[in-house]
Amino acid sequence: MKKRVALLSFLLLPFMVVAQVKLSSLRVNGLEQPMGVDVDAPLTFSWIATSTDKGASQSAYEIRVLRNGMPVWGSGVVQSENSTVVPYGGKLHPDSRYSWSLRIWDNRGRVSNTATSTWQTGLRREDWQAEMIGEVDKIRPVNFRCVATLTKKIKRATAYITSHGQYEAFINGRRVGDSYMTPGWTSYKKRLQYQAYDVTAMLCRGENVVSAVVAPGWYTGMGGYRRGKYGNDVALMMQINIEYTNGEKVVLVTDESWAMSATAKASGVVYNDIYNGESIDARMIDESWTTTAYADEREWVKAQKVAFDKSLLISTVNEQVKAQTPIKPVKYIVTPKGEKVLDFGQNIVGWERVKFQGKAGDTIRIYHAEVLDENGNFYTTNLRRAKATSTYIMDGGAKREFVPSLSFYGFRYIKVDGVEGDLCLEDFEAVPVWSNFDNVGSFASSNPLINQLQSNIWWGFHDNFLDVPTDCPQRDERLGWTGDAQVFFRTASFLGRVDNFFAKWLADLRADQKSDGRIPRFIPDVSRKSMHQSDACGWADAATIVPWRHYMAYGNKEVLVQQYNSMKAWVDYLVAQSRDNGWLWSKGDHFGDWLSYSVPNDLHGISAISSKHLVAQCFFAHSLDNLVRAAETLGRVADVAYYKDIASKVRKAYQDEYVTPNGLISSDTQTAYVLALHFDMLPENMRKQALERLVRNIEKYKNHITTGFLGTPYICEVLTNNGRSDVAYKLLLQESCPGWLYQVKKGATTIWERWDGLREDGSIPDNGMNSFNHYAYGSIGDWLYRSAVGIREAAPGYKRIVVKPHVGGDFESMEASTITPYGKVAAAWKAKENRLTELSVEVPFNTTAEVLVPAKSAEAVQCDDAAVKACGVESGYVKFAVGSGKYIFTIR
Repeated sequence: MKKRVALLSFLLLPFMVVAQVKLSSLRVNGLEQPMGVDVDAPLTFSWIATSTDKGASQSAYEIRVLRNGMPVWGSGVVQSENSTVVPYGGKLHPDSRYSWSLRIWDNRGRVSNTATSTWQTGLRREDWQAEMIGEVDKIRPVNFRCVATLTKKIKRATAYITSHGQYEAFINGRRVGDSYMTPGWTSYKKRLQYQAYDVTAMLCRGENVVSAVVAPGWYTGMGGYRRGKYGNDVALMMQINIEYTNGEKVVLVTDESWAMSATAKASGVVYNDIYNGESIDARMIDESWTTTAYADEREWVKAQKVAFDKSLLISTVNEQVKAQTPIKPVKYIVTPKGEKVLDFGQNIVGWERVKFQGKAGDTIRIYHAEVLDENGNFYTTNLRRAKATSTYIMDGGAKREFVPSLSFYGFRYIKVDGVEGDLCLEDFEAVPVWSNFDNVGSFASSNPLINQLQSNIWWGFHDNFLDVPTDCPQRDERLGWTGDAQVFFRTASFLGRVDNFFAKWLADLRADQKSDGRIPRFIPDVSRKSMHQSDACGWADAATIVPWRHYMAYGNKEVLVQQYNSMKAWVDYLVAQSRDNGWLWSKGDHFGDWLSYSVPNDLHGISAISSKHLVAQCFFAHSLDNLVRAAETLGRVADVAYYKDIASKVRKAYQDEYVTPNGLISSDTQTAYVLALHFDMLPENMRKQALERLVRNIEKYKNHITTGFLGTPYICEVLTNNGRSDVAYKLLLQESCPGWLYQVKKGATTIWERWDGLREDGSIPDNGMNSFNHYAYGSIGDWLYRSAVGIREAAPGYKRIVVKPHVGGDFESMEASTITPYGKVAAAWKAKENRLTELSVEVPFNTTAEVLVPAKSAEAVQCDDAAVKACGVESGYVKFAVGSGKYIFTIR
């Protein structure tokens, strides 16, 4: 009997071993099962593994690739720890479906399960047979329709779609895909995305109807400061590649055989604009227009070809915009003015989903707002020219659902005009929409106000990441401001998997960069020629800041490869501007430390205004540093030496121009000292004085923050890194204005553009520029996650990790986690009277971590894993080196 048990155990051992290493999150070019992959671009694989063992890592991998079920490439068993951005070594064919299988071995020689996934390639430019068709010189929504007969049973079919404007496509009455705001916003004159969809199940043998509605959107609608920036046509291009079960292939394409109409009974969308909203006329809706049952051809005309350069076409590399879980209203309000208002309890970006019924011709309008004014009335003055209005015209029939999904609004409140009697809350929902990248980060603490601040950061982040990182989502702006994007990148990359999102945006930055190296203030660039500030410090420096931070967050060198010349061109522009001026960047039209604390009629000089050129010099040095780091990473040896030398000259010029011999900076502001310390602008013997002056300045303002967009991301980090986390916590927890918790106490559910967006009495200052959903000041999230909780990358992509908590602020607990390219990293601490009592750490497979526990001696710290021993004590922290796994450290 014992022999049989032993034999059974031996036979089961391989299965038990396999179960210890598991694979998940198989990705191609950073996406799970992507469609339309570019056949001419590098293709890479990545994956995440987990293990039941501590200290586990990958020692080898094997990848096998099949095309249409036939083997086309295999890596063999590769001895490597690399599990991110692993290159594909085979050929790619257009419009082809690939599957891949993966297994790995751990550092103990044990093999994982075999995991599989798929991807599909897109079209090369020469593969496009479709034409761009549409309507020219009439900027309005257009419906398109085609009837096609398919003669055989369908094996597979893929639709490739793009447009000038926003499209929604249909096949035989079913919507194609679940994405919105397609084809997305790019620098349309240089890059136009297309999307690929598997439509096999939507087509049938016999007669089929393919249709679409295209609205002006970003292409021809109001974008930035004028209409028709990219063109004056609303147009569609679609190609459906079909393979029959007998191997025969056919192609359906947009051409002059299609019909189009802006006036027929079809979708009912009669007006659309990104800023102004959408109008839907129920009298113009025919539900059958996307099916073979439709028979009304009176208002349809032959489609026109529209001039289009197919070389502009690119595949989609980032996650698409998707609708999220709807929100029900929490309150029905009749304002002092008698307005009928619904409060959804959360400031969002998206649209309403409503149900109405009325007599034919009755008109119902819905207006959108972020706040109520001090009297409790509906407030839209801060939207400026944006009308942000949905208009619904009734047809006299049964109750109908309306969804204005070809535009978007920023709102918490809606005002409903045209409905008699009270509103029925069951007829209303708010639908948030945003780019559907993975949510990977979390944060919680023992302080409910800080938890609400984290919620505000999270919502502001998602609300403004709608295909591009916009500054705000509600007024007549909604642009990809470069400064906002760069200050928030590290917070964003902790909370969301934004590697592809930003790779796409950086490609547009590269495309819109001026020939002399300057960077437009927003990307995509829709500025007027009369606008300046293509060289604004802290905004244009996004060209170097975002690529380097992207590399550190995700470990993908390809982004540096793609952006290196852009980074270099921007820095070379600065060099040209300063070389003959003693290496001072004293030219340019700068925003400076935008929206730093200031008061009206400042007779007592209490506003915190920093010299714009002083700030510019700091960012000049920072961009040089980023370029040097990129050059070192890519092996550009000559560039490293050249730009390092210039960086030293730029810092020397800063010290000569802006710093007195006793260490006083000419702008005696929080931002001036923060940037000087963070960007290493001072000699070592002046750093202590600068820190002391920074702390005195904060104390002078009674522990209030006075920094603007450029100083705020760094102030708490500078204080913490220089031993004054106690002061950082005072800034964090300040409940009066200016401060993050002032907004929370005033009922904010997102981050405000201004520290004083609402005054104490509820009145609203500066109607011209006062967004209540502006994520820039949410950059404090980076400090919460990386300094307070203490999780940060020590090597690109978190291959090596540091966990170093900073306890304070009378918090009893704090925790955070994020999913890195290697898996989940987490830390959580408990404290009593600002002294750490317990620290829990989770380290992902295939990585290592240095854990620093605040304690006076190694003997005071105990790990639940007896094999983990202290390896040093430094500056009040006990060091531990650990591999993957979960650990608990207690302090005696």
